[in-house]
Amino acid sequence: MKLSTNYLGFKLRTPLVPSASPLSENIDNIKRMEDAGASAIVFHSLFEEQLRRDHHELHFYLEQNTEVSAEAVSFFPEPPAFQVGPEAYVEHIAKAKAAVDIPIIGSLNGATFGGWTKYARAIEQAGADALEVNIYSVPTDPDLAGEDIEESYLTILASLKAQLKIPVAVKLSPYFTNLARFARSLDRAGANALVLFNRFYQPDIELETLEISPNILLSTPMAMRLPMRWIALLHGRIGANLAATSGIHRATDALKMLMAGADVTMLCSVLLRRGIDHIRVIEREMLQWMEEHEYESVEQLKGSMSQEHCPDASAFERAQYMRALSTYPRPGRTTAPLSR
Repeated sequence: MKLSTNYLGFKLRTPLVPSASPLSENIDNIKRMEDAGASAIVFHSLFEEQLRRDHHELHFYLEQNTEVSAEAVSFFPEPPAFQVGPEAYVEHIAKAKAAVDIPIIGSLNGATFGGWTKYARAIEQAGADALEVNIYSVPTDPDLAGEDIEESYLTILASLKAQLKIPVAVKLSPYFTNLARFARSLDRAGANALVLFNRFYQPDIELETLEISPNILLSTPMAMRLPMRWIALLHGRIGANLAATSGIHRATDALKMLMAGADVTMLCSVLLRRGIDHIRVIEREMLQWMEEHEYESVEQLKGSMSQEHCPDASAFERAQYMRALSTYPRPGRTTAPLSR
């Protein structure tokens, strides 16, 4: 039974890849993920806010408390903490590369153009095998056109491709007017892979304190429907690899993503909930299902249920919407009429 797959130019032992998460902040966890069967690891992200802090930190120290007496020159206030800084991040990648044999994929998470290439090069020089670019942007300017947003993504990608020798994956949100067209543009601009999809963490309102608070909700298997649909639509239409992320908790979730056309399936929430060793469980159950259904390899599975190969090409489009509504059971009715 062959679970091997190709992603970003690497032949991976299985399609199971831990995605960016706090788990990779610890070298022991990285070793455990490799031991549990992870075929590659996407590092936790280096955030744009960290890049800004690094740029302003020296200024902060030099400007604060310049009027204190000589006896107090050793006193400096602490700058706002934001996890690990850029230099420590790069050093951590180098240590991870020395600790494991599987590919290490760095991750940059930003919202604007600038500073990307400097740290991307540093990540490459530290030994990262590839880079995942997570352009986390929620457009709020009503005067900003969709074409301008897409162009900013393409500009960042072009800049990185011109500077780096390692492969570059682009992690996207689903919020584009024509995602299929934009995916093709990224493919033509040199993206080696598209990662579908980024999950925006939505803020909440604290009623007692009247404050806006961050609210992180781990995914459930229901979250896989959206990336699965778009992977099925894009498979065979672009040359870039397709990585599925969000909502992959079980072997059946991973198998469905592969059938839709994914090259790898990325795990995060399930590992945070159930532990790193759950990678072994998913791999074992994938092998069991493939043996029972007489599949010999992941390549045989891959794309078999994409729109390109699906007998009903409309299954991933609007025509399926009416069918879904018409088959939903109504209380007290033996048959379900079409929705009004």
